[in-house]
Amino acid sequence: MPRSGEPTRQRILDAAYAQFYRDGFARVTLDRIADRARVTKRTLYYHFDSKDALLGAVLDRQHELALARARGLVPADARGAADALARLFADLAAWTQTPRWQGAGFTRLAMELAGLPGHPARKAARRHKATVEAAIAEQLARSGARDAAAIARLAVILIEGAAVLTLIHGGTAYVDAAADAARQLASMRPRPRARRAASSRRGS
Repeated sequence: MPRSGEPTRQRILDAAYAQFYRDGFARVTLDRIADRARVTKRTLYYHFDSKDALLGAVLDRQHELALARARGLVPADARGAADALARLFADLAAWTQTPRWQGAGFTRLAMELAGLPGHPARKAARRHKATVEAAIAEQLARSGARDAAAIARLAVILIEGAAVLTLIHGGTAYVDAAADAARQLASMRPRPRARRAASSRRGS
């Protein structure tokens, strides 16, 4: 693709993301995206040969942007798991209160395509969520958290649940409740999985 076409491609991606995020994948047409991007439909098809291909490109771009943001959710100067989790949920509270907030795009898309488990977008959402969870675990480990991977998994469960319920009910009550639960994770002790498994084998 000629370099001169890159601004047009980016404009199409921006327009597509805005439409998919606002109206969902099924309801958006390529005509509407082309109008928003101020391009002809022929130009859109020059860059993306189908709606699915456009969605894939949108998700790839949003994954990189969201991952960069996720890697900064726990500041490098966080002092221990309690401080790290407090900052993580403070950021979640601020995000849910932004004007016209409509929840996490990857989560909404996965729910919309719940009946299509093999859809490329579902796979992209799984990959994205797993990568974000791993990034949070890495940051928690740097902050000194014990069993950072297990804490990160529980933290993302709280984040996803709080985000969905906030989208349904509004306000910050569910984010606040999730933050309270997250504070208890800070004192979580590593689970002796290997020891438990060995004990189970001896008792069998």
